[in-house]
Amino acid sequence: MKAIQFGAGNIGRGFIGALLSKAGYHVVFADVNKEVIDKINEDKKYTIHVMDVNCEEIVVENISGVISINDEILDEIKEAEIITTAVGLVVLPRIAPTIAKGIQLRKEAGIKTPLNIIACENAIKASSQLKAEVEKCLSEEEKAYLEEFVGFPDCSVDRIVPPVKSENILDVVVEKFYEWNVEEKAFKGSIPAIEGMNLADNLMAYIERKLFTLNTGHAITAYIGNLKGYGTIDESIADEKIYNVVKKAMTESGMGLVEKHKFDKEAHFKYIDKIIGRFKNPYLKDDVSRVGREPLRKLSDSDRLIKPLMTARGFDLSVDNLLLGVGAALHYNNQEDTQSVKLQELIKEKDVKGAIAEVANIDDNDLLEKIEKAYNDVLAI
Repeated sequence: MKAIQFGAGNIGRGFIGALLSKAGYHVVFADVNKEVIDKINEDKKYTIHVMDVNCEEIVVENISGVISINDEILDEIKEAEIITTAVGLVVLPRIAPTIAKGIQLRKEAGIKTPLNIIACENAIKASSQLKAEVEKCLSEEEKAYLEEFVGFPDCSVDRIVPPVKSENILDVVVEKFYEWNVEEKAFKGSIPAIEGMNLADNLMAYIERKLFTLNTGHAITAYIGNLKGYGTIDESIADEKIYNVVKKAMTESGMGLVEKHKFDKEAHFKYIDKIIGRFKNPYLKDDVSRVGREPLRKLSDSDRLIKPLMTARGFDLSVDNLLLGVGAALHYNNQEDTQSVKLQELIKEKDVKGAIAEVANIDDNDLLEKIEKAYNDVLAI
């Protein structure tokens, strides 16, 4: 059995690739980083360090690597049963033509073995977005082949994998917790048996539960922590004032989820507590700059700050602390982050209301005024 993992970074190696290897697949890592790919082919294994009260080391084997922009990857796609990605949403359009060529070759060779492609990105319906990009490169006949033999199940992924420097560039540090929910009905052919992959029939509920809880709380912790001069997530959440805002914001977003998806309120609040417990993990040392990076994306109307705010507001629920999270994000100023620089330039050019109106596609003046107030109020936390 062969699987291809596009993206040999921390998530690719520390989460998805490891699960595929454990399930018995030979995992081919595809990446543009020649140093990493050469090391994979040289060592043919790496170690995952699970950082918790009881630390654990897991050796991942049965792996190889290819440069993702070389033709060599096309032969691998011809033979694969499953393809996963962990490259970042903006990179999906760049790998789509390569995947399309591989599908064309499978059609030409008369291959009727189903292929399932799962984009494991921090985004809603990433696999569907990848499918749309792949289809741009296919003829009508090739699209018909894709519809019959290639599945694009959407998924929700959740594991904190901070960047940590180690002697071996392949070794990776992860938290113990992980969750991978995959849309059951979208698979083509028999569903692969992968321990740790949870099949979901209501995936959007899982996606929004993760987005509105982990991603929302994580981002707000990072942005307020950055404002107060903290370097890591565990340091930030240890600040009682930050903890209170984050917990209340996650409760506000959680009430929106309870209304929208009819979640059990008590069970969801326990889930919130579990997520905050993950933020407190002192072994991860997760930088606020990593969690807060790309603020323009995180302030878009479909992402972790604005979407839960609008959902809760749509049910006429309290959003005071979610507003403070948005206000803190608007303060994020990191000269090494291109989006942060653009955000601050936009605020200088159009003021806070004009900037967030453009970035988050908001035309409600009452809401814009509340965001502007939160932008000022968050400085007092």
